[in-house]
Amino acid sequence: MLTRRCFLTTGGLALAGLALPRPSRAANLIEIHMSNNASRVKAWFEPVGLHIMPGQTVRWILDLDVHSTAAYHPKNASHSLRIPEQAAPWDSGLMTTKGSHFDVTFTVEGVYDYFCLPHENDEMVGRIIVGKPGNGPGTLPFDYFKGKPGTAHWIPVPAVARKVFPSIQTIMAKTIVHHA
Repeated sequence: MLTRRCFLTTGGLALAGLALPRPSRAANLIEIHMSNNASRVKAWFEPVGLHIMPGQTVRWILDLDVHSTAAYHPKNASHSLRIPEQAAPWDSGLMTTKGSHFDVTFTVEGVYDYFCLPHENDEMVGRIIVGKPGNGPGTLPFDYFKGKPGTAHWIPVPAVARKVFPSIQTIMAKTIVHHA
């Protein structure tokens, strides 16, 4: 007969632990690839839209060329605010080595718009929704800040890039939106 003591002393505890569900570390890490075509005319993030839960980490991975990821935030080259006001902005700096990566763990719910500094005008932008979209800057029209005090130096999202952002509704419905 197998007693509890015998079970524990024979490694049963370790085996019992295998039966318990555990959160996968990999499930908390979501990858976005940074790439471009061979002629370097087009550059993109893949996927371009994501819906994740608070606490998940996004890893941007450089596939080709020179790219970056930066939050739309006045601290990043005076760009307009397009992330939740309580969230910290990020800026990976230029990544030049294939396979290099940059991670951000998202804890504040809301919409986060981001860009590649050298390729923003080439439509290299993306959107992440963490939890519920809420009603922060990322949910507002791109020019919402015009005429508001303290925003005169903010640089708006370029018109060519605005059309690339998947809608909040599309991201919420699909969870992952691939680059077209």
